[in-house]
Amino acid sequence: MTTPFYISPEQVMKDKADYARKGIGRGRSAVVLQYEAGILLVAENWSPALHKISEIYDQIAFAAVGRYNEFENLRIMGVRIADLRGYSYDRRDVTARALANAYAQTLGTIFSSAGEKPFEVELVVAEVGDDAASDQIYRLTYDGSVADEHGYMVMGGHTEPISTYLEQNYAEGLAVDDAVKLAVRALGEGNPGPEGPRRIAANQLEVAVLDRARPKRKFKRLTRARLEEILGVDAPAEAAAEPADAPPAPAAPAQPGEERPPTGPQPPKPGSTSSGDGNGPAL
Repeated sequence: MTTPFYISPEQVMKDKADYARKGIGRGRSAVVLQYEAGILLVAENWSPALHKISEIYDQIAFAAVGRYNEFENLRIMGVRIADLRGYSYDRRDVTARALANAYAQTLGTIFSSAGEKPFEVELVVAEVGDDAASDQIYRLTYDGSVADEHGYMVMGGHTEPISTYLEQNYAEGLAVDDAVKLAVRALGEGNPGPEGPRRIAANQLEVAVLDRARPKRKFKRLTRARLEEILGVDAPAEAAAEPADAPPAPAAPAQPGEERPPTGPQPPKPGSTSSGDGNGPAL
């Protein structure tokens, strides 16, 4: 009779944690920080259809990184919990703390289950209060751990350089334009290119705020035009060098049997969020 294969519980949990962290690390980073009028949520997201930042209830927002299908299921769960509690009791009874507890129980149960893989997600549940002292930002990890954050927080991708940049440059009471610029510059520090920190364009960002000055529903998305106004749009150097009325150069005729190569920049494929490792979409 053969001896059954044995793996210690500590090794099982370690393997699950490594698996979840690897999946989260494939996603692009997100930053949540407090500014003078509320809470700002900024995520690097190249997909115009798949949202990483969403509204949960009147004054509560949700942000996530990792596998889209997994955190989208969690977002829908949170919306249903909030709607049911607000309808059964009172809208004031729907709080970020209650939602964070529900998410923690769900993630913890899945992580400790022997028959399921852990969720490759990291979440933030944020609630804006009447003043900065009453704002609430809860961070939830793949194993159901909950942390109460203040000021700013980073999740997904390369978090250490982003956190270092924010630690050196963040200040309380920033205006919304200054807060957006700071968050975008910090995200550029996360995965720098050969020439230094990346410059992230407005069409590669998803930005929203919880504005305490807004009546009832505090959640508001910043449009691409608004982001371009804040960040500025650099004209290409080649376009500035050529006269505006210069006719375009004629393309060389294609040889028989030869396909003409595409011209201009190639946009990303619609809905493409994979990091290129073949393990599925990660945002």
